[in-house]
Amino acid sequence: MKKIFITGGTSGIGLSLAENFLNRGWFVGVCGRDTSKIPSSLSQNQNFYSYSADVLDLDQMKRVISEFSIRNNGLDVVIANAGISVGAKDGSLNFPLGRKVIEINVLGLMNTFEAAIENFKGRGHLVGVSSVAALSGLPGAAPYSASKAAVFRYCEALSLDLKNQNIDVSCICPGFIDTPLTKKNNHKMPFLMSSKEGAEKISNAILLKKPLYIFPKRMAFLMLVAEKMPRWLYRKVVLKLMSFVMPKKKREE
Repeated sequence: MKKIFITGGTSGIGLSLAENFLNRGWFVGVCGRDTSKIPSSLSQNQNFYSYSADVLDLDQMKRVISEFSIRNNGLDVVIANAGISVGAKDGSLNFPLGRKVIEINVLGLMNTFEAAIENFKGRGHLVGVSSVAALSGLPGAAPYSASKAAVFRYCEALSLDLKNQNIDVSCICPGFIDTPLTKKNNHKMPFLMSSKEGAEKISNAILLKKPLYIFPKRMAFLMLVAEKMPRWLYRKVVLKLMSFVMPKKKREE
């Protein structure tokens, strides 16, 4: 049986991915800072293992991933899914929160990958969860866009660096998925999909070992167009759109 370890797997898309791979017959390990959020129906599954760990603590990540690997005689896939966003996108600058977003989303992924590589035996698959926000700087989400862009390029480079070591690297860039994280958004979320549907698409991309998977297709198209725009035009278009979507009270201030 295949073995997969997922960070940020105690809720949201990480939990849905854990359920998806369990249904496929895999051994699944997850970690998070609060394992009490895991449904009892899942925690009682004999192929499911949960660990309390902080992705910013490299020693903790090495310990839990190693423990899962030893217990199940190997490790095939590790998904660095743990991440946070900026909450309400009102344009205010919160530097302490911004630093936390970048630390967890980028350094947490690097810690996870380092711990994973030490436990691969001959072959492995690293998966980094980025976002469509990696393709352009989104208003109100500077730290989040920056962190996900870093994940995007880091995974892209690693996919080249690790090819000769029999380690595949995938970067997953979802659009809006209905999770506790996106519920904090105070704006419209086009093409919003359920966590279950998102997990199915992501798991299929992982099984195909796609180096890059951006979805849903309509959101991918819009963001790729935005990425290719001359930056002066992108800023002009986004500022115009913001004048329509920003609350009236804000516009008058």
